[in-house]
Amino acid sequence: MVRGSLNKFLAQSLSVAGKWQHQHQQLRRLNIHEYQGAELMSKYGINVPKGVVVSSLDEVKNAVKNVFPNQSEIVVKSQVLAGGRGLGAFKNGFQGGVHIVKADQVEEIAGKMLGQILVTKQTGPQGKIVNKVYLCEKLSLVNEMYFAITLDRKTAGPIIISCSKGGTSIEDLAEKYPDMIIKVPIDVFKGITDEDAAKVVDGLAPKVADAASAIEQVKKLYSLFRERDCTLLEINPIAETSDKQLVAADAKLNFDDNAAFRQKDIFELRDTSQEDPREVAAAKADLNYIGLDGEIGCMVNGAGLAMATMDIIKLHGGTPANFLDVGGSASEHQVVEAFKILTADERVKAILVNIFGGIMKCDVIASGIVNAAKVVALKVPVVVRLEGTNVDQGKRILKESGMTLITAEDLDDAAEKAVKAASK
Repeated sequence: MVRGSLNKFLAQSLSVAGKWQHQHQQLRRLNIHEYQGAELMSKYGINVPKGVVVSSLDEVKNAVKNVFPNQSEIVVKSQVLAGGRGLGAFKNGFQGGVHIVKADQVEEIAGKMLGQILVTKQTGPQGKIVNKVYLCEKLSLVNEMYFAITLDRKTAGPIIISCSKGGTSIEDLAEKYPDMIIKVPIDVFKGITDEDAAKVVDGLAPKVADAASAIEQVKKLYSLFRERDCTLLEINPIAETSDKQLVAADAKLNFDDNAAFRQKDIFELRDTSQEDPREVAAAKADLNYIGLDGEIGCMVNGAGLAMATMDIIKLHGGTPANFLDVGGSASEHQVVEAFKILTADERVKAILVNIFGGIMKCDVIASGIVNAAKVVALKVPVVVRLEGTNVDQGKRILKESGMTLITAEDLDDAAEKAVKAASK
């Protein structure tokens, strides 16, 4: 019986931890749009298709006339921070976020994308708004391949991945052609060598592109990855053109948030319209917040305690609506902002405050809760568990406030009461 309960608990814990980790990693790596990545690669001497980004139909008309005067066909790409655009669908009924069309049809197609919500496999059912469209020249491609640089835990450094087939997901490529996936680890201290780059090019197996030129392109791509603190540089496809050039036909770049202080120009490219508005608000208040899809809002101090809180909520049959760590030095203002974010989530049916006061004092949290109640209409039950530094003062502040709160003696009791309150 005990073993069964333990196994169930561990399984639920791993499930929540896995989902949290996945979303946490997305939050901690800046993602930029395709057109921004193309501009950045161009500055490093990497071959990219000629293109221009537009945000209105007037800009579309001018771009077709002035940038692509002699192009009979143009590629129209919706710009959202998610993959699977080509197979996506707009909520207005228009199918596909990437189209190759005649020059005189560009304005019509772009008009069906701009300002609309695109839903793909990676956006979730809510989709993402298309504020910009990227117009690119249509290249004459003779071969499509796959190229990526990422960080490898095993070798503790960058690794370059190449495959002679591209244009589809790397997961499908690895499943269908596992022997064709070439991995070249790079010594972070020595940097990329001609031999390393040659191995990558051999993995690409270009049919018409000059090998020496291709090696130089690989080295330039690595320079971009290293100098700009990328965590991922993926080109799918990296293609050969009829004029024997190796071209980055599409690209995805992610950057390490820890490098924001020295990559200010890169982080100014951040598009908050593509992010969860709750996470944007939390970042402004200097709170560690990750939105989930449950019904119990959590406010906790410390990442470890926050994870444990979510685990025990799951153990009692509930689902956390978020990960929110107010940290060890949160102010009353931050606590108020945290409550604003939690109560703004329509899915939240109850809020669980779980504070173990160390550096973070319980009386500060209590004052923040009382002040939040004055600013925010608390329409859902609030379960509070306080323990640690200044806990008696904190409990007195809450008691004297006259607020209707559900108090708990320990974490297990708090989670059980939160789940019960949310189910009413």
